[in-house]
Amino acid sequence: MPTILTHPVVPLAMAMGLGRGAISQRLLTAGVVASVLPDLDVVAFRFGIPYAADLGHRGFSHSLLFAFMVAVIGASWSQLFLSTPKRSFWFLFVATAPHGILDAFTNGGLGIALLWPWTSERFFAPVQVIEVSPLSLSNFLTWRGVTVLWSEILWVWLPFLAAACAIAALRRLVLRSRGVPASGRAPD
Repeated sequence: MPTILTHPVVPLAMAMGLGRGAISQRLLTAGVVASVLPDLDVVAFRFGIPYAADLGHRGFSHSLLFAFMVAVIGASWSQLFLSTPKRSFWFLFVATAPHGILDAFTNGGLGIALLWPWTSERFFAPVQVIEVSPLSLSNFLTWRGVTVLWSEILWVWLPFLAAACAIAALRRLVLRSRGVPASGRAPD
């Protein structure tokens, strides 16, 4: 799996690309939490739930259904996030769903249960370019941890930063063509 430092790149990049006028700080915070939420499944190990079980690591919590459920709950809390239900739903869905997809690009583990409950099959991406992160902090604070972070910078952080910059530039061009300031707010 990518580290807990990397999964928030998705909502951070979306917020950067869409701008402050579209994503409130509260919704962004909820998106960051939602992006790492699937990895709480590691507590299954403490309860003796096997890795390969549906409720095990990279099981149901890494599925698209789980992301949908997080988004539905988030949409119901949209007022708390200073947002609309539709925007909250889609932002939180897109913040959560890539967690499993990014994990599928790692070179370790048993794959992810992306389509649970329709199938318990675990999937990997066609290429596994992201170094799998060690589960323990002591193993992470080694040369292996540096290697993991470097692969995440190369394969996740830089592409998402480039996408965010491209979306932000496109947004500014569209706003400018409509005579709206770059902030997205109409002049007073």
